Amino acid sequence: MALISVEGLRVELTASGADVVDEVSFEIEAGEVLGLVGESGSGKTTVATALLGHARRGAVITAGRVVIDGTNVLALNPNELRSVRGRLVSYVPQDPQAALDPSMRVGKQLDESLRLHSSELTSSRRAERITEVLGQVGLSLDAQALRRYPHEFSGGQRQRICIAMAFVCRPKLVVLDEPTTGLDVTTQATILRTVRELCDYHGVAAVYVTHDLAVVRNLARRVIVMYGGRIVEQAPVDNLFERPAHPYSRDLLGTNPDVSARLELRPIEGSSPTPGTRSTGCSYQPRCRFAIDGCTSEPTPVFSVEVDHTVRCVRAAEQARVPVRIRELPPAEVLHGDPVLTAASIRASYWGREVLHGVDLTVAPGECVALLGESGSGKTTLSRALVGLTPRTSGEVVLGGVTLAVRARDRNAEQRRRLQYVFQSPYSSLNPRRTVFESVAAPLEILFDHARDEKTDRVLDALRRVALTPRVAERFPDQLSGGERQRVAIARALVCEPEVLICDEVTSALDVSVQASIVQLLGRLQHDDGLGILFVTHNVALVRTIADRVHVMRDGRTVEQGLVEDIVRNPLQDYTKQLLADTPRMR
Repeated sequence: MALISVEGLRVELTASGADVVDEVSFEIEAGEVLGLVGESGSGKTTVATALLGHARRGAVITAGRVVIDGTNVLALNPNELRSVRGRLVSYVPQDPQAALDPSMRVGKQLDESLRLHSSELTSSRRAERITEVLGQVGLSLDAQALRRYPHEFSGGQRQRICIAMAFVCRPKLVVLDEPTTGLDVTTQATILRTVRELCDYHGVAAVYVTHDLAVVRNLARRVIVMYGGRIVEQAPVDNLFERPAHPYSRDLLGTNPDVSARLELRPIEGSSPTPGTRSTGCSYQPRCRFAIDGCTSEPTPVFSVEVDHTVRCVRAAEQARVPVRIRELPPAEVLHGDPVLTAASIRASYWGREVLHGVDLTVAPGECVALLGESGSGKTTLSRALVGLTPRTSGEVVLGGVTLAVRARDRNAEQRRRLQYVFQSPYSSLNPRRTVFESVAAPLEILFDHARDEKTDRVLDALRRVALTPRVAERFPDQLSGGERQRVAIARALVCEPEVLICDEVTSALDVSVQASIVQLLGRLQHDDGLGILFVTHNVALVRTIADRVHVMRDGRTVEQGLVEDIVRNPLQDYTKQLLADTPRMR
């Protein structure tokens, strides 16, 4: 008998009654990790939080059962729910910064969870349990370290503390909601290994929510693919990757980069249907390359194509027989010619401590150079020093043969126009009180002297170049998706007609289809417009796809550099070898 059983789960919007998720059923065995994948808006996080008996504001769970070790969580009253959360089922969020109380010491937060849910334990036994679980997640914290506050730990350490908190009460089910998004590959590998070992050791079932299929391939035993609020495919992990039977699953595989090969990423055209707009038949039909006339007329039944492999598609058996083909791109070649951007012996310091130690790099027109490294390697500090946002203590930045001043404010308008920066988070880089038009037009008012009509034409042209319609111009950032916001941020840089674009982790918080569309856009700008790109990232697989050359950084130094293919196939430094080894693979 399964440890976890979900039957007929339905979550609705309270205002309209439209379904957010519906007809969701699955089982999980003790010690099993189940992957839950899909684009943003597919309903995967709604399902994950429903396992804790929770629905977000404006939604309500209206049907179904969630049975965990014999207890139907959805039948419990609020007091009973509070009692089982942490003890029977626990949750690891995407952002540990928001999950941990910033005003409470870490040791006290761990102890509080045990006092609430394991009251039979004495204080000494609680201390032993905390030390044990911290050791299992790879943290050796003495009494002094346990008195620290969350902000005194790194992002990876905070996430491991959250995992320790989830396992400390020995629950039956742990729900992990994209816990490695934004983390470098080394930290990610540690956390994935920790989750797998803890589930095996304690016999805990886990649901791992993610959009990264490579992570699922390396972690989960089975996978559920969600689209439009429903499960469209459920299969053992090898079946899904080798014989996917739903067109959406096949398209998802084409959006994921893989360090094993230089792949052409294919974004999925269109967007996911929102609650209240889904058809009675297959919701994926408008985006599906294999749709037929009968796809939308009737509700799609669930077909079994193999043992433990079910699909909601009328062409499932046919699709399962067709191999997935993802086009491999030719290796990058050296671009000859004078560089448009040159950095020589760049050094930078914070509070008297040097964090960049004489870094050199060049970017040629039409070339994409990647800065790759763990968190704290210095790659963002270097990129901000180039654009004049971080004071460098020494070194020289040359753009088009002209040496630039250290600070951006000391550079003239033409120099600032030619070198543009796209920040990691479009949520914080776009003014929420400005429309898209006002945000994109802002640089024109500072750097150019255009008439009103010409300014409008420039803004709309920049939006078209990033595949946004003119209708978007009058919207505010909160009316856009994450991918649309990032496109606006890129359009704001492109409106200046730069020669070099610095992209700082611009895809780290995006789902894989949106990431593929941004990568496709940058590649088009690089090859069609001759734009030089400096791409800052910790995603090794993405570097294999997007970059021509790569600089591997560690502790403020470049430890290895060269053509991407040469570095990936024959790394010379142990650090680079470790980054490649820690990167999950889809093949």
